[in-house]
Amino acid sequence: MPGVLCGVDIGGTKCSIALIDEDGKILDKIYTCAHVEEEEEDGMVNMVAGHVKELLQRNQVKESDLPALGVGCAGHIRFRDGVIITTSNLEGFDNYPLRDKLQAHFEIPVILDNDANAQAVGEHKFGAGKGYEDMIFVTISTGIGAGLIINGKPYRGMTGTAGEFGHSIVEPNSELVCACGNRGCLMACACGQALPHLFEKKLKEGMETKIKMPPNFNVSKINGQTLKKGLDMDDPLSKAVITDSAYYVGIGLYNLFQILNPPLIVLGGGLTNWGEFYLDKIKETFYELAGNMIHDPIEITLSEIIGDAGVIGAAALSLE
Repeated sequence: MPGVLCGVDIGGTKCSIALIDEDGKILDKIYTCAHVEEEEEDGMVNMVAGHVKELLQRNQVKESDLPALGVGCAGHIRFRDGVIITTSNLEGFDNYPLRDKLQAHFEIPVILDNDANAQAVGEHKFGAGKGYEDMIFVTISTGIGAGLIINGKPYRGMTGTAGEFGHSIVEPNSELVCACGNRGCLMACACGQALPHLFEKKLKEGMETKIKMPPNFNVSKINGQTLKKGLDMDDPLSKAVITDSAYYVGIGLYNLFQILNPPLIVLGGGLTNWGEFYLDKIKETFYELAGNMIHDPIEITLSEIIGDAGVIGAAALSLE
């Protein structure tokens, strides 16, 4: 079957394997959470490889029909070696040669990259970035990361870890400590990890919420979906937390703008489900900071392949 691509998106809680067509549309997909139950790294690799072969077989696609197998994985990836340096999402995968372990199951090349880089490639090939030579993709979810497209190609840096946008410091005196050990990282202040803290802080400050919470409610359970429900019911506390998150993201995007001067920044990831309210608040901060330093148009927009950006982006890696 000509024009078919295959991608694997490996996350901390889910794994998606999909076939897509030459327009970036999903033809068939396998979704599983069972990979996190594998006790050994090689066991997870065997499971993923098995699902890829299952997907090909049931769609009558030959391995030789594919240019490559693209794999996106959260974590620091040494791209040239296909090695996961570190990942906080999967236990036991430090310095793990994931590309070569998967390559042992296939005759076609396997390409491994960071999930944000993969999503950037997908957005550039099939989404909001089509037609742009330069763009930045930012994913905002449990964590925050970025993928950089420069002169039509992903920029990975000397190691492969360029775009670790979530570890840019936006609040040096913050009481929030990032997983990396620094205070005030964007990841610590603005993404899913920060939401319970921000919500609880505003409760203690006396802000009221329309969200029904029993006496024994565990505030650590507050997440993006909770706040989306609050936003939909015009809950002042939820809107305040979302506004705080947007403020820090706006600072981060301003810093990216000053460093790279891109014509396009695309936002994806779970927290962008907050929609236009969130996007407008991000833009408000960004444009306030940028002032009259914008000399050519810059577009800040939401992903066009948001639902399956990870696996579509992974498949797009095979076009490299």
